[in-house]
Amino acid sequence: MRSPRNLEVWKMGVVNYLDALKLQEKLVSYRKICKIPDTLLSLQHPPTYTLGKRRTDHNLLIPVSELKQIGAELHYTQRGGDITFHGPRQAILYPVISLREIGLGARNYVEKLELTMIELASLYGVKACAGQKGETGVWVGDRKIGAIGVRISYGVTSHGLAFNIDPDLKYFKHIVPCGIGDKEVTSLRRETGAVLPAEEVIREQLISCFARLFGYSSITWKESPLILSDNEEIE
Repeated sequence: MRSPRNLEVWKMGVVNYLDALKLQEKLVSYRKICKIPDTLLSLQHPPTYTLGKRRTDHNLLIPVSELKQIGAELHYTQRGGDITFHGPRQAILYPVISLREIGLGARNYVEKLELTMIELASLYGVKACAGQKGETGVWVGDRKIGAIGVRISYGVTSHGLAFNIDPDLKYFKHIVPCGIGDKEVTSLRRETGAVLPAEEVIREQLISCFARLFGYSSITWKESPLILSDNEEIE
């Protein structure tokens, strides 16, 4: 019988992208030496465009010099995937977990991230599915509702998924989302056309879907942990 597994969830609110990136890097280093358990960061970012390691700058359709005018930032990352947008009213999950301990390969890991968002959408009567070949993320018809971009280092994950609850979709008009042209971006609010529960309720539902699909038997919640400085350690 497999022993019970616990997931530690950090509920962090709105976090600057670079702060979240530095935190992930520190947590990954700790997870590799088993200093921390599997950890899930639940947060939002201010309006931010990120590019993956392929550096597909041509999919940013607005001059970098004009980003400040629309209240957005641009950051380069080492995750997989193409350009995407992060902003308020998205549910973002960054898992820092050991795939080796749970016996998952990279492909199965991504598939479970997709299923996490598909299951959440189904709770609201929205039929979502994984993309076709070459289409990453989760889709409702030909409209993208969730993005995935991951990094795996020695079996430990970082980055993750972003599910659109009710973000300002105008920001997506300035990019070719995930490098896929001729497709729209959508949200749970747009697809349901109904009044949704509080965002925090939806975030917790997404976390519950993640925990169930990845086989965690319990969740430990941490409310708004402080961002660690370079010299701070986790107790």
